[in-house]
Amino acid sequence: MLKLPTRKILLASSALALATAPAAYAVEGMFTPDQLPEIASDLRAKGLKMKTEQISDLTGFPMGAVVSLGGCTASFVSPQGLVVTNHHCAYGSIQYNSTEEQNYLENGFLATNLNAELPAAPGSRIYVTVDLTDVTDQVSGDLSADLSGEERFAKIDTNRKALVAECEEDEGHRCSVASFYGGLQYKLIKQLEIKDVRLAYAPAGSIGKYGGDIDNWQWPRHTGDFAFYRGYVSPEGKSADYSEENVPFKPEHFLKVSAEGLDDGDFVMVAGYPGSTSRYARLAEVENTFNWQYPTWQTLLNDWIGAINDASEPGSDARIKYESRLAGLNNYKKNLGGQIEGARRVGLVDRRAEREAALSTWIAEEAPDSGYAEAISNLDALSEESAAAARSNYWYNNATRPQLLNAAQRLYRLSHERLKPDAERESGYQERDMSRIEQGLTAMDRRYDPVVDKAEWIVFLQGYLDQPASERVEALDEALDLETDMTEAAISAKLDSYYAQTALGNLETRLELMEATPSELEESTDPFMQLAVALYENELAMEAASKDRAGRRATLQPKYMEAIIAWQKDRGFTAYPDANSTLRVTYGNVLGGSPKDGMRYDPFTTLQGIAEKDTGDDPFNSPQSQLDLIEAENYGRYELDSINSVPVNFLTDLDSTGGNSGSATLNARGELVGLLFDGTIESVNSDWDFDPRTTRSIHVDSRYMLWVMEKVDNSENLINEMDIVNARGRSAR
Repeated sequence: MLKLPTRKILLASSALALATAPAAYAVEGMFTPDQLPEIASDLRAKGLKMKTEQISDLTGFPMGAVVSLGGCTASFVSPQGLVVTNHHCAYGSIQYNSTEEQNYLENGFLATNLNAELPAAPGSRIYVTVDLTDVTDQVSGDLSADLSGEERFAKIDTNRKALVAECEEDEGHRCSVASFYGGLQYKLIKQLEIKDVRLAYAPAGSIGKYGGDIDNWQWPRHTGDFAFYRGYVSPEGKSADYSEENVPFKPEHFLKVSAEGLDDGDFVMVAGYPGSTSRYARLAEVENTFNWQYPTWQTLLNDWIGAINDASEPGSDARIKYESRLAGLNNYKKNLGGQIEGARRVGLVDRRAEREAALSTWIAEEAPDSGYAEAISNLDALSEESAAAARSNYWYNNATRPQLLNAAQRLYRLSHERLKPDAERESGYQERDMSRIEQGLTAMDRRYDPVVDKAEWIVFLQGYLDQPASERVEALDEALDLETDMTEAAISAKLDSYYAQTALGNLETRLELMEATPSELEESTDPFMQLAVALYENELAMEAASKDRAGRRATLQPKYMEAIIAWQKDRGFTAYPDANSTLRVTYGNVLGGSPKDGMRYDPFTTLQGIAEKDTGDDPFNSPQSQLDLIEAENYGRYELDSINSVPVNFLTDLDSTGGNSGSATLNARGELVGLLFDGTIESVNSDWDFDPRTTRSIHVDSRYMLWVMEKVDNSENLINEMDIVNARGRSAR
């Protein structure tokens, strides 16, 4: 196992300018649990009351209660498999179960007993980590330096799949091999896969999404971003698909929920599964991202969102099917704006260039014979190559995005992969993946509308046709009979036959085709399947080129990270790996801030703020019952004396990113005091460059969650199921 240096914490993205940042500033670092003993003294100084050995145990308390939803985080909060996460993390399941007649997105949902709980959207999972093992030697320890990029990728992929297959011989578990430090280290993660997930409670959208896109990434915030799932297993306690015979899962650990909460300056830590960060990315990737990729995405997102809105009426079944997608697109659009502005504000490109120059100087002076300089030079050339490929393939990838085409391509690829032995199949098409493919095809029934899908496709094709001939794909142009300067009406006419003649909009058809052979699909008259067949060879060629680049990177990136770790060790810092959807812990304090001159962020928002914002119109349309309770100052046991109200949301200086949504916010004793659900707009650029002055994460307060549950939605059945505590863990019942 890679033994990381101890001493201080690495300021990965800002070490040059911020190595001596005042202690009151944010603590940078999304730490793996095994790193926590190395920083124990700082954790205690910040206020932790638990032993670091306890919180570094992935399967002990409290980390064993924190689970992944596969894109968001959640936590067990009862002995009956009840998990709490963000409203926006459960949004897809709320949307999936909603109709025009029974719109849970708008009205909320509460199951007053177990029998009333609703199946979550197909493919919903709760992953409970049960083991973690370093497998670096098994994955990459014996690879020859003479391998080509594609050969190295294949070897690593084969080794990872073999480890996963052996791990998953323990039925009911999902295993993965995660890469850390750019492939310098690999860990095998074993997780219990709870496949029967049900929706237990979600507040009305006017609480769970209060403020909507207007308030998204903003402070002050007044959003009740919480919801509850429940995990079910077979009567024998095994992982099982949905069945009425299944029973609630009994977790080994669950979190106590604090009714006392926090005050300004209190210690907090967050445990969750952050998606990805790019704090070690080289300059070429940074320049491509901020000078081309993000601005290009901004333009496309405006057109994409507009197409969905124009093609579906608010409240219609078509719009309900696309509400989850719209929420994600709007969120990404606003995030990109913050990323671009944040990069401009801190001078990201110049700062990254300065950091790379400093690293090069250190290598020349301290490690001239290490091979670092050559590896980094080759890595930079590869980064340029990868950026060029991304630009070249961008519009083709969007032009092939429509849902029915995506389904057809997946089914045709599956037909080829099923001819191979399971171990030789492409990842994503092995027997372990069949239920996921089926559930994805099933979920389309509540997430696809032909009119909206066609409107999206027109937007994508217009962007594609605006590109130079070198970035067009002959197979696509010929199959669709595309011509430069085609009008929107002409494109629309071309696509009409696709939607009129396809059978892929039918669920039974999609599922039946999972068993089809390549020749059967090649003989299909379905236009989407014909297009998938026509594009197949081009897709394989693009995939092979991507694998070759990934394989070459797998040789160079670990050497670069060795240099980073050694350089930072020489400067007295401890490196942490970029986020990669594995369990991480961040810590700090409840803290307001001043991101700009003349702008002050208080640490808490209050119930009164909801009433002050309320206009009666979406997204500031709090339920009248809630407004009446606020006017009556009916706070119950959830008032925070220092603000004379119930706290709704609060700010911390914690380091977080996408995937942290739903993460448990814990106090010094490991009790749940909130859920992380967002960051301020000034913070979003921390994916690339950590700025301790402006980094702030936004959390929904456990006291507001409990207040809404008790006072607004009368969900005593869930409150009674949880262990609600006050100071020092005393029961609040």
